[in-house]
Amino acid sequence: MRIMVIGGGGREHAIVWALNKSDKVKKIYCAPGNAGIAELAECVPITVNRFADLIQFACDNEVDLVVVGPDDPLADGIVDAFEERNIPIYGPRKNAAAIEGSKIFMKNLLKKYNIPTAKYETFTDHAAALAYLREQTAPIVVKADGLAAGKGVTVAYTLAEAEQALHDMMVGKVFGESGGRVVIEEFLEGQEMSILAFVDGENVRAMVPAQDHKPVFDGDKGPNTGGMGTYTPLPHIDRALVEDAIENIIKPTAKAMVSEGCPFRGVLFAGLMITKGGVKTIEFNARMGDPETQVVLPRLETDLLDIILASLNGRLDQINITWSDEAVVCVIAASEGYPAAYPKGRVITGLDAAKAQGALVFHAGTAERDGEIVTNGGRVLGIVGRGKDIAEARAHAYEAASAIHFDGMHSRTDIAAKALKG
Repeated sequence: MRIMVIGGGGREHAIVWALNKSDKVKKIYCAPGNAGIAELAECVPITVNRFADLIQFACDNEVDLVVVGPDDPLADGIVDAFEERNIPIYGPRKNAAAIEGSKIFMKNLLKKYNIPTAKYETFTDHAAALAYLREQTAPIVVKADGLAAGKGVTVAYTLAEAEQALHDMMVGKVFGESGGRVVIEEFLEGQEMSILAFVDGENVRAMVPAQDHKPVFDGDKGPNTGGMGTYTPLPHIDRALVEDAIENIIKPTAKAMVSEGCPFRGVLFAGLMITKGGVKTIEFNARMGDPETQVVLPRLETDLLDIILASLNGRLDQINITWSDEAVVCVIAASEGYPAAYPKGRVITGLDAAKAQGALVFHAGTAERDGEIVTNGGRVLGIVGRGKDIAEARAHAYEAASAIHFDGMHSRTDIAAKALKG
């Protein structure tokens, strides 16, 4: 088969890597790709929002299947556009992608179907939102309704901080139209957990759980990012809590989407919080998580292409999906200044040395320039170590990370540390 993957980050590199292992794959294209993806696929210089050009390329190159990585094209209807041309494509249609594209849609859906989540209110008027906020107590969470590259959420520990976030979103328009509507919700205290699931209507096949690290600095300090590292499995979290989340959150949500006339097909990502009152939903994403994908897919033993084809053919409930018992830890190497403004074009060294140690190095924000690999984003690399347990995988990840260098490179030093305690 000839496959085209849409996107150019670490998640897409991991997807290409996984698909490349299938003996059914003849050729992989990636639009637009990055310097690491170029080692496994032919990168096509078409950005993810140019639907007509992507469709034309797929037709001209007899692409058999398209796999969508990022959230923006899904929310904008890329699946609908390809389906209109009868080109097989894996991902949710526009109406189903609203579960990520609009936090208000998602929260209202959960409320309607009694699916556990934080208490909340929604606003389109800044004055009304501010008045409500001033009646609350901190900590409190302020969220832009639309997509904001993983940065549209502020966990405010003072009301002053919350008011500033609200002003930035609704008045300052730091996230554009995404911040024109906001969700203000209660702060959930506990431990986060991510569960990705292959979904086709009401058929749900959960992947192994992972845990992300959103804040930029050690100890969960500093502003939220798109993710500074992940790991799987979660030995410190009771398996019963994982099953609870699958049975009482993910499966009911898939069923609710069918009931609402927007059945979900693709990968549904549940961002969860384990609270004293049970597991509750923080968010849903309409695609594989980044960097969760970089640790989950290395544990997948079943051919990813087989799973995708089974889903497209309505046979997801019939395929046997197996996972390895190994532990996997991903450490993100980020640019200086991220998640605020950051430089680009800094030369990266040590990639071969890291891979020689057995690490997987997934490129997120890289480019090739004059024969050298250079930085081209905020999150630059996902450095992945594997082992028999978290301690071993973590040691391998950090050892490989120490071999890599670019000016201003920054990583958290405490990825997966929670899994080593108790």
